[in-house]
Amino acid sequence: MLLFSRTLSHEKICFQTESKISADMFKLLIYDVFGKSVQVKAHTSTRKNGAELYSFDIDDRDAVKKILGKYRISAAERGIDSEIIVNNSLGVFAAGVFLACGSVNNPSKEYHLEFTVPERHLAEELLTLLGDIGVNAKIASRRGQFVVYIKESESIEDTLTFIGAQQCTLELMNVKIYKDVRNKANRIANCDTANIDKVVNAAIRQIEDIQLIDRNVGIENLPDELREIAEIRLANTDMSLKEIGDSLENPISRSGVNHRFKRLAKMADEIRTGGADKNES
Repeated sequence: MLLFSRTLSHEKICFQTESKISADMFKLLIYDVFGKSVQVKAHTSTRKNGAELYSFDIDDRDAVKKILGKYRISAAERGIDSEIIVNNSLGVFAAGVFLACGSVNNPSKEYHLEFTVPERHLAEELLTLLGDIGVNAKIASRRGQFVVYIKESESIEDTLTFIGAQQCTLELMNVKIYKDVRNKANRIANCDTANIDKVVNAAIRQIEDIQLIDRNVGIENLPDELREIAEIRLANTDMSLKEIGDSLENPISRSGVNHRFKRLAKMADEIRTGGADKNES
């Protein structure tokens, strides 16, 4: 949390956060480790977006020197001390980084987890650390700071699990399942709508062809297999091809019905190319 704090120099350490939990944790840890030898000045302000910003300043040079020395932090160039991580816990370290500068979006809106890091070198080291645990992250600059961000839901789940936030991981997975089911339902609904439109449009074309044939030739003059199917279509505009095939005196398959409608369509096209309807001549 110290390493990724807002300001860190030989003169001053400033830890800032919008999280009350992170703020309380920072203050508690400082007093647990250093007792009364380090004085922390706390103050709260309100940002333009209405969020509370908690700030903790340590501006006594001796106290700052003591803290930097204990954790072997270089104020000139911040870096992750791999020896400290190896001797303790990488997961706990990453949790501290998240408490210091991390945030995660509501997964119902978008998958996004990020760390706002004050220095480029430190951001690159964090990127490497996340890569070591199989997390796919990237770096972008924003208002003079460097953002290490994660967009893939699986990598966000891995990161949350790694820092000990398993409950958040489960919540994210539940949201993903809900989104997947909802999207699948929407795709099915859209597909059903498209299929209905296709059936309706085909039926309209078939009826137009039959009516044209009836005016020019007469349905009663069609071969029996075409007359029967034409009469059923005129009487049942919403029937599917399969339903028409099943309702014939001698039932046939869907493809057989489709073949007969193609024959009717061909006859109608021949009438159209041959001139206007006889009744209109």
